[in-house]
Amino acid sequence: MIQWIKQLKTAFGVAFLWLVCLIYFTQGFRSFVWTAVSYQLKDRIKLSPSASQFVFSIAFFPWSIKPIYGILSDCIPIKGKKRIPYLVIATVMSLVPWLILGVNATSRSSMWHLIILLTVQNLGSAMADVVVDAMVAEAVRCEKALFAGDLQSISWLAMAFGGICGSLLGGYALTNLEIDIIFLLFSVLPAIQLFSCGLVEENSMDSEVFSKFSNSSDSHLLNGKTNNLNEDGSLEKKSNVTVRRRKKNQKKSKKTQFMPRKGKSPGKGKSLAIQWFQSLKDATYSLCRAFKQPIILRPMAWFFLAHITVPNLSTVMFYYQTEFLKLEASFLGTARVIGWLGLMIGTFTYNQYLKKMKLRRILMLAHVGLAFLNLFDIVLVSRTNVAFGVSDKTMVLCGSALSDAINQLKFMPFLILSGQLCPPGIEGTLFALFMSINNFGSTVGSFVGAGLASILNISSGSFDNLLLGIAIQLFCTFVPIMLLFLIPKEATGIAS
Repeated sequence: MIQWIKQLKTAFGVAFLWLVCLIYFTQGFRSFVWTAVSYQLKDRIKLSPSASQFVFSIAFFPWSIKPIYGILSDCIPIKGKKRIPYLVIATVMSLVPWLILGVNATSRSSMWHLIILLTVQNLGSAMADVVVDAMVAEAVRCEKALFAGDLQSISWLAMAFGGICGSLLGGYALTNLEIDIIFLLFSVLPAIQLFSCGLVEENSMDSEVFSKFSNSSDSHLLNGKTNNLNEDGSLEKKSNVTVRRRKKNQKKSKKTQFMPRKGKSPGKGKSLAIQWFQSLKDATYSLCRAFKQPIILRPMAWFFLAHITVPNLSTVMFYYQTEFLKLEASFLGTARVIGWLGLMIGTFTYNQYLKKMKLRRILMLAHVGLAFLNLFDIVLVSRTNVAFGVSDKTMVLCGSALSDAINQLKFMPFLILSGQLCPPGIEGTLFALFMSINNFGSTVGSFVGAGLASILNISSGSFDNLLLGIAIQLFCTFVPIMLLFLIPKEATGIAS
């Protein structure tokens, strides 16, 4: 273990490894502070379950537009750099809202103030997530490609460790500390992250390197798409000629367009703005053109529909567990730790036993499993477990661990399929788009759940129709199974 860490230090440097692990740890540790947000909405602002879920749905929307951050950082460098400056901006956006919430009581007591501040905070966290993913991808190129799996592994370990620590300490903090202190304590992590950004050096890119972005990504995509659509090779030859002409034109223009600058020329600012606009336009066009292909559009449509057709009642269940079952915050924190362990078990199970299974079958089994776990909630809400002598805590712990494990089994095929579908040249941005679709589907599913709770008049202290809501959720869980024809028939975890 020590030798492995030393090898990573030698390959990437201590400062880079520290920054990557810190960002992923912070992402996992967010459960520490978001548990406090849940209690703030419920106990202090007195929101109903549907209103509380509405707040969370809006606040987490920035995670649904991740490709925008990726395209901006790829196409518009700040002072010649396209990673660290954006990471600094993202970290400041992550830090300031928690400081305001910790110091200003009015901002904590207003629903709309909370929505704005939490949305800004998630905007910063989502941007930091995209930027650090790009930094990891760039770091493992060429001679460091041997350590690609190791760097990803240590990143996931840092996130899992952060999630476990955040869940354990979050429940303890809610029992012993005021909510404003919890917000201020969490702000320490983005503050350290902001300081750590200054420890990592990023090479400045000149205009010549920057101008190649759109040409290289577009030509790679063109080649990939030609190979997919043509078997005779005719269009492929044409695209190769186009690429050679572009390279030749670039060589001719180097001497005239990108001379060493001794001062700003009158048209330099305008020229740079045009380059930025053209690069943004080409990147967006390439992204849309790739996404419109049926082989990509159909599977992503399934994952999106799988979210929005199943109402998310997690916030309603949180209210039920805390108000009706009287479960304390420390126990709910422990349940989230079990959930993190369930995620690890789900990942291990998939890698060991399910990689060669058809993705359609895995996703079908996952939804059947989720439907079965809905029965746990039905038993819990109907109080049938009490008749058989099974405690509420046992039901909640088992349901939490198993549901997170099954959701991970469902998420792994999404990751595998996304990696298989990304054409060369725009892998990072297109993968961010896939993740955004998944996140946006979760957001819409939360809105659907909030709407269902509102229609059924489920509110704080009134859970008479919760059993009906869970029954509807159980029925809806089978809807995505009927749409599995959208997933490629022969796709598995190891082959397209």
